[in-house]
Amino acid sequence: MKTKISLFAALMILLFGSDLLSQSVQPDTLKIYRRWSLFAEYHKNGDYETALPYGFEILEIDPSKFKTIFLRMEDCLVYLHDSTNADEKTKKMYADTLMYIYNLAIKTQPENAAYYYKKMGYYLETWYQGREEEAIKAYEKAYELDKDLDFYYVDRLGLLYVKLATNENDYRLKAFEIYQAASSKDPNNPVPLERMKSLAENIEQLIEITYNAWKLDRDNLQKAWQYASITYQTGEYEKAIEPLEFLVKKVSDSETYWSRLATCYQKTEKFQKAIEAYKKAIELNPKVREYPLNMGICYKELGQLATARTYFYRAAEIDKNWGLPYIYEATLYQAAVQRCGSFEFMDKVVLQLAVDTYRKAKSIDPSVASIADEAIKSLASSVPTKEDYFFRKLKSGTTIKIEGPCYNWIGKNITVP
Repeated sequence: MKTKISLFAALMILLFGSDLLSQSVQPDTLKIYRRWSLFAEYHKNGDYETALPYGFEILEIDPSKFKTIFLRMEDCLVYLHDSTNADEKTKKMYADTLMYIYNLAIKTQPENAAYYYKKMGYYLETWYQGREEEAIKAYEKAYELDKDLDFYYVDRLGLLYVKLATNENDYRLKAFEIYQAASSKDPNNPVPLERMKSLAENIEQLIEITYNAWKLDRDNLQKAWQYASITYQTGEYEKAIEPLEFLVKKVSDSETYWSRLATCYQKTEKFQKAIEAYKKAIELNPKVREYPLNMGICYKELGQLATARTYFYRAAEIDKNWGLPYIYEATLYQAAVQRCGSFEFMDKVVLQLAVDTYRKAKSIDPSVASIADEAIKSLASSVPTKEDYFFRKLKSGTTIKIEGPCYNWIGKNITVP
């Protein structure tokens, strides 16, 4: 009973009269270490109720003395709130005290503020009724301080946005933005995409809202980016072009703006414009393997097969363990045959080169093996047969040069198997 009375008194003083306590307690190095020893021991043994008053004394003497004091106080208060038979009044006292502890921790350890804000948001949301707006503000502060915030808390923020969204606030748009960012950061996490799909019934409204917001403030980069982001993420590439063209004019050294604009051009079959945009992105960051690969795809669509292959090779140079550039190289040889072949022997030889290239791709990169195997299987009846080689007196190991009006650009050979 004595411990409970002391605990209650300590909580009341901490919450409602900490200034009175601080007047009577003077810094005492020996005393604070004794209190820490007792606090740490009781905490270690799980006797949180006994540990708590010592923790309060430590915080009143010097809250910056021990780095883990706030985390251990958090342990105590969460346990006493959730794992005891305390009545509702006492639970609220524990909850209010934890909010005080978090605020003190943020002031004392600003370098760890993101952690305390996210936990504050969580307990404001789950321990209280009607404090969701405060929880949102705490989660937002945590996200502002830590862009790598655990997705669990980002998701809780997003769900609160959705829950409290009205025509008078922009919470639905904010929810979409944070899920969009989470999806870009971790494409293997299906949850952000699922959350965005749940907002899909209002996507057209979101697009309209963000467009109108930008239209009324045309020089606002942030509003242009919001509109560009939503249209891009939802596959409205034609609509995304306008704000992205505006953004690259205003911020010409943004790799993100140029790469997204290039993608939009490519998706809408504006291949020459896509090539120019990818060139800008490459100037800003020559180490991104996808840029030259996509340039090669665009050149292929324009019928410039030799140039396309040059860019596929550039992509392969950036990442020597990447098989996809060789997959696309093989498709160039198939495209050449489709464009002007008549299924003569040389056409079959070119298709054999395609097969050899598919094999090279999967030998370099097992992740493309299924694509390569499927393509090889589809070409099995189109490559030279043993009889084709026999009637031309081409023995195993013989090199065949690929030539002809349609194929001179290839400049390669195959070897008779």
